[in-house]
Amino acid sequence: MNFGFTDDQLALAATVRDVLRAHCPPAALRSERRPAWEQLAALGFFGLLLPPEADGLGLGLTDVLPALEETGRACLPGPVVETAVVAPSLLPGVPKLASGTVCVGVLPPGQAYAADADLADLLVVVRDGGARLVGGESVRLAVRAGIDPCRPLFEVAFDTSEPLGGSPAGRPAVSVEAALWRGTVATAAQLVGVARELLAMTVSYARARTQFGAAIGSFQAVKHQLADVAVAVEFAAPLVHRAALSVDGAVPSAGRDVSAAKAAAGEAATLAARVALQVHGAIGYTEELDLRFWLARAWSLSAAYGTAAAHREHLRSEIVGGSPRRYP
Repeated sequence: MNFGFTDDQLALAATVRDVLRAHCPPAALRSERRPAWEQLAALGFFGLLLPPEADGLGLGLTDVLPALEETGRACLPGPVVETAVVAPSLLPGVPKLASGTVCVGVLPPGQAYAADADLADLLVVVRDGGARLVGGESVRLAVRAGIDPCRPLFEVAFDTSEPLGGSPAGRPAVSVEAALWRGTVATAAQLVGVARELLAMTVSYARARTQFGAAIGSFQAVKHQLADVAVAVEFAAPLVHRAALSVDGAVPSAGRDVSAAKAAAGEAATLAARVALQVHGAIGYTEELDLRFWLARAWSLSAAYGTAAAHREHLRSEIVGGSPRRYP
């Protein structure tokens, strides 16, 4: 069996990586809310999962997984997952969604605040198993404290809304639960990208920083910590790939696989952030060092669409209460 990505999938990721390197450098994180958004839209990024009749390419989540990982590696700001992954499932009939002109935000169940809600033209609020669509002009936002400066949080209030499916956006392509699973897997892919970049930055620093006349990367204690991060990332990535396949195939174990992927990816990114901060020392969280953006992104995305603890609890319930078979 070939479990690798195809050449087309890897080529898409390479193209996205080149665009982000050119238009979303670390300096842009300090001054722009949506760097590289227009360039990604011109590439067709926001229409990858939309059906052809909505000016999309009709790809599956598995096809775009490496590209989503690159958005995490670049620490790309803005509601990328919500607009490029969740919206094509819930709002396939929204005009101009493929062009990136319409920006979508999501307030998932269990979360008090919506990230990047100030940028959203449309906001999907999921509560009590149902979803409502709120126009940007009807939303009242209050800024709330958050750890990620590039992913601000907002308390949401509104007076008017429409039930999802009864709006001009059209009937959702999948259930609300399945759409949120897609967003969760996409967030897990971003976390893998964040973890890989944190590891790369930390290894580079460990090779350059010297102490007692030797690079600190030559010290066994540092090597072990970096190796632990590498192992955690390499174990998390296949779980994310498996979850994407399960969601695309609508298999019975999809919910279980999604929880396994998000928990593993969140823990890998959190470990990568902790080790990066330990190896860099106090300079790691200073304003001057770009590392702080990736640290904050690892922590904020780990809590998005369910914490690792919540997903592990769901995974435990699925395994104990359901079939012990791993594969459907």
